[in-house]
Amino acid sequence: MIDSPFVFILFVYGLAFGSFLNVLADRLSMEQTIGGRSHCDYCKKTLRWNDLIPVISYVLLKGKCRYCHKKLSVQYPLVELVTGVVFVLSWYYSPFTLPILRIFSIALSSVLLVILVADLRYQIIPDEMQVALVGIAMLMILFSGATLTGILLRLGEGILVMLPILILFLLTRGRGMGFGDVKLAFGIGVLLGVYRGGLALYIAFLTGAIVGVGLLASRRTKMKNKIAFGPFLVVGIVCLFYFQKQVFFVVDKLFLTR
Repeated sequence: MIDSPFVFILFVYGLAFGSFLNVLADRLSMEQTIGGRSHCDYCKKTLRWNDLIPVISYVLLKGKCRYCHKKLSVQYPLVELVTGVVFVLSWYYSPFTLPILRIFSIALSSVLLVILVADLRYQIIPDEMQVALVGIAMLMILFSGATLTGILLRLGEGILVMLPILILFLLTRGRGMGFGDVKLAFGIGVLLGVYRGGLALYIAFLTGAIVGVGLLASRRTKMKNKIAFGPFLVVGIVCLFYFQKQVFFVVDKLFLTR
């Protein structure tokens, strides 16, 4: 049963945390420190507290900097709103019942959101987010009662899931797949294991192919243009982490039922 006040609290926390996720996506991608006061990307003016109220400040300022009046990216309020929704959905759709593991689920979704935004905007997956993903996966494994042997086996599974992406990276010399995608595939294996991780890769390639064909057909991109693959890997992770039963049902109906 959904507790409305709790949903509201989660959503508000998500809005506030969304501002930080914007900072991570932008500054880590540009190899800048995440410390220091927020400032306008154009005039570099330090922003005051009333310039930084999630969503509200953007609306009141009509999407422009208070000081130089340059138009601000819609990324900022959009990520804040999405983070609010993600906090709520991550809690209620978490595959775990323990509160600490549900909190880890929210942390996982936050990391995935940073990866998605960074790769879409800069075509970079920050190493810090790769480490965070593996770290959260390891914490989930530990709090789920895994032994040292189980942890080592999961790391080995991470390598196995990474191998197809690594081979593709080597064969295309980085033109078909970035090394950030290779590292993300390792994180997928650690988080999900071989079977679910392999399905996550399959979903990523399938959705990537569908979107790629759609963009080519609509002439919004060309064959020589690069399309960030990280977001599709994120889709695969979300499907197999939060909606495992539904994915297994579809797989059973399509491939296993005679």
